[in-house]
Amino acid sequence: GGVGVIADVSKAVSIDLKDAGEDLILIGETAGWLGNTVYMDIMEGREEGAPPAVDLDKELANGNFLRGLIAEGLVTSSHDLSDGGLACAAADMALAGKMGAELAQPADADIPAHAYFFGEDQARYLIATKDAAAIEAKAAAAGVKVTIVGKTGGDSLKLGDGDTISLAELRDAFEGWMPNYMSID
Repeated sequence: GGVGVIADVSKAVSIDLKDAGEDLILIGETAGWLGNTVYMDIMEGREEGAPPAVDLDKELANGNFLRGLIAEGLVTSSHDLSDGGLACAAADMALAGKMGAELAQPADADIPAHAYFFGEDQARYLIATKDAAAIEAKAAAAGVKVTIVGKTGGDSLKLGDGDTISLAELRDAFEGWMPNYMSID
């Protein structure tokens, strides 16, 4: 968690996706870390492995890079990648904005799809933008890894070559579990 002061609240960026057709950009490097993650717990039924190593210099560099992009008005939505990795951050953003998205694993990401989409590598953010070219140029100059991973739009969340869930199904799974859990049969 973190606490801070925003000097100009009009420049604050929320997690909700705003407009269809925006590029989704992943800031940071993805190795597909699955040790001691939500994926490992839920999908594999195991709690094992070390959590990802933390590189404080990279955390600072990527965080400062993102703050600079926000200050320049280049980011319309932003979410840190933590529990559940890229897929869960995208789901949070889609639900908050009532707008779907498509994510693709880049060809040069030589790891299994489940590790790419659900890995919990550190120092990563998912952002939406109307100006991907400007962000790529700034990233190259700053030595920060960025990857265009998708587009906003539609009424579902699509991962890779076909795993798709409608926002209605996603919302029901996200918000419906508590009433279902508490119901008395």
